[in-house]
Amino acid sequence: MERRESEEAPVLYVQMFGGFSMTWKGARLFGGSKTRESQFVYLMQLLLHQRETGVSRDALEEVLFGEREIDNTHNAMRSVIYNAKKKLRKAGLPDVPYIIQKRGVFYWTEAIAVSEDSSRFEELLGKAEETKGAEEKIRYLLEACYSYRGEFLPQQAAVLWVAQESRRFQELFFSAVEKAAELLRKRQDWLRMKELGIHASTVSPFSDWEVLTMEALAAMGQYEEARKLYDETVEYYVREQGVRPAGRMLELLEKLGKQMSHQYALLDSIQAELSEGATEQSGGYLCVYPEFRGIYHMVKRMMERGGQSVYLMLCTIIDSRGRPMKDGPLLERLAGRLEQAICHSIRRGDTLCRYGRSQYLTLLINTTRESCTVVQKRINEKFVIGRQRIGIRYHVNSVLCPIGKQESLETAEKG
Repeated sequence: MERRESEEAPVLYVQMFGGFSMTWKGARLFGGSKTRESQFVYLMQLLLHQRETGVSRDALEEVLFGEREIDNTHNAMRSVIYNAKKKLRKAGLPDVPYIIQKRGVFYWTEAIAVSEDSSRFEELLGKAEETKGAEEKIRYLLEACYSYRGEFLPQQAAVLWVAQESRRFQELFFSAVEKAAELLRKRQDWLRMKELGIHASTVSPFSDWEVLTMEALAAMGQYEEARKLYDETVEYYVREQGVRPAGRMLELLEKLGKQMSHQYALLDSIQAELSEGATEQSGGYLCVYPEFRGIYHMVKRMMERGGQSVYLMLCTIIDSRGRPMKDGPLLERLAGRLEQAICHSIRRGDTLCRYGRSQYLTLLINTTRESCTVVQKRINEKFVIGRQRIGIRYHVNSVLCPIGKQESLETAEKG
């Protein structure tokens, strides 16, 4: 009996975004986080990505051997290709000439079909450009955006050709997200815009894509969720990068403040909602930077009326050479210890927040310059342990002091 349905030819699926892998008939052959980078992997990445144009002998030798001194690079490359063929055959691929050479240019065989995520990404963007219908254009753009699952070959970021492609693909992704967001904004399709923002901020962190999610949440009336996302984003940026999000996110937050509204309620219930609750923290009030900024503005206005003396103190963790620490697991542990030291060295009416990876801001209310020195000594006593050579540098300014005119500079004693 003749078969009425012919089996489709198997396809070699290749992932380049977010990491490298090769999958054949549902089984991963090579790649993944546990796979060691090797000449075989370098060879496959280049040949599979440039299977249309091929790779010249010189370019292939440069990728495989770099600046290493090899007596005969041609023989060395033939050896790498020979071993690659054996490895592919052993992995279960059909026994065909996998790598073909034509006039000094190397190509991946046409006998084995390849589906590569980065090629598919560009193909979808091309379809989005060609189509006229808005919904179809959105569909192609979103499909392209979701096919981008991270940086192009991130483990090879130092290789020139990879770095160039990675930059190109990231720019294409950013452009696609902007175009898709604009179309969704015109249609007021806030749900898909929210999901797009979540995906974009996940695969390309620290690029301010959270602003799309915040905008969509605000448009759907979910103001509290938008504000919470902003606070979490600022805290994440500061903790991981030591920087705050760009100005456009702060501008959006200010717009949210004007749009926020609540249902009618009695004063007692509103006051209960505003209270910290049963889990009120001891010591100073710890908050995220946006809250700190608002408190600072309010306190400064109150000073103009009441004449209180308020000081802003910046605490920076420094290493044994007096340089600000920048990153690493040790810094995270020290930052946590500094946070606790400050919290329990200031009064409940004072405020603090983390400003950078190694810095904390503290607002000391109704105090004197001498009291600031006392606070610094308390922090030192709680932070410096034994013969520890890591300390704290303090900058202190009066809130009403002109910007740039610091009143004092002090470095913590080291053990």
